[in-house]
Amino acid sequence: MVLHLLLVGMEIYCLNVFCSRFRFAKLKYVFPPFQNGDVDPAVKALEARQDEILRKLYELKAAVEGLAKTVTTPDADLDVTVSSSLSSQSSSCAIFKGTTNLDALLGEDLGALRDIVINANPAQPPLTLLVLHGLLCQRYRVLSTVHVHSSVSSVPPQLLSCLGPKHADSYARHMFQLGFTLIWKDVPKLEMKFSVCNMCPIEGEANVARFLFKLLAPYPSDPALATLVDSWVDTGFYQLADGSTKERAAVLRALNSALGRGPWLSGPEFSLADIACYCCLLQNGSASSIAANVQGWMKSCENLGHFGPAKLLLK
Repeated sequence: MVLHLLLVGMEIYCLNVFCSRFRFAKLKYVFPPFQNGDVDPAVKALEARQDEILRKLYELKAAVEGLAKTVTTPDADLDVTVSSSLSSQSSSCAIFKGTTNLDALLGEDLGALRDIVINANPAQPPLTLLVLHGLLCQRYRVLSTVHVHSSVSSVPPQLLSCLGPKHADSYARHMFQLGFTLIWKDVPKLEMKFSVCNMCPIEGEANVARFLFKLLAPYPSDPALATLVDSWVDTGFYQLADGSTKERAAVLRALNSALGRGPWLSGPEFSLADIACYCCLLQNGSASSIAANVQGWMKSCENLGHFGPAKLLLK
C-alpha cells in the first residue's frame, strides 16, 4: 500500500490510498479553517483535483478488468464489432414485473463499467443469450462487442453481427451501464466471466441465462413457482435441445399439456422458462411438428418481438 501525503502549511493533507487490489479510498482530513470560518481555496481546489483523479482511476480500473477478461486470459484476438444501446426503453420490458437494481445485484460500480464476457462456440450459437441481450438493451445502456478467437478459423457473417450493427464511433465506456462481450471461441461448453477477481466463471447456457435474466426481473418469490421455472429451463436445455428423439417427444407432450392450462409455462406471466424452451425448439427444429397448444404459445412468444435475433441466426 502506498500513501500519498501533501504538506499544506504545517498540516498534512491525505490525498488518496492506492492498494494493489485496485481499491481506492478518499481519506478525510482535519484542517483548521480560517478565523472567519472559510476553508482555504487551495484546499477546495485540492479536493476537486482528488475527486477527478479518483474518477479517472476507476475508469482505468474498468478498462483493465475488461482487458483481463478479453485479452490476457487469452480469450479474443480480433475485435469484430462494437455496438451500443444508448437509450433506455424500459417500457419494452413491461412484461416483466418487479424492479431490478444493478448496484444491489452486481455491487456498486463506482464509475467502472460492469463487463459481462461470454465465450461461445459458433457451432452452437446461444440463442437464449441473444434474446436476453436484446432485452437488456431495452432496459439498460449496453456496450456490446463481438470478438473472434484464434481457435476459430471462420465465423458466419450473421454471427459477427448478432449483437447489432457495427458502430464506427468509439464510445466512452462511462456512458454505459453494462458491457456485453461475446467471444466466438472453440470451447466445449459456453462460459461467462463477470469479475475475474471475485467470481469464478459460470458454465452452461442455462446457468448464464439465469444470471442475465435476474438483471431484468427478480425470480418468483414463491419457491414452488421458482422451482417450476428452473425445471422448464433445465428440461429445455438438457432434454429438448440435447436429448434423444424419445425424450424430445416426451417434452413436447409435456409442453402441450402445460400450455393447455395457461398461456405461459410457469403461470400467468412470461418468464425465462418460455424464452429457454422457445429457443430450444427453434434450435433443434422441433417447431415444424408440434401440437396446437404449443403452436399458439410460439405465436404468442413471437408477437412479443423479442426473438428476432434468434430467428435470424437460423436462416
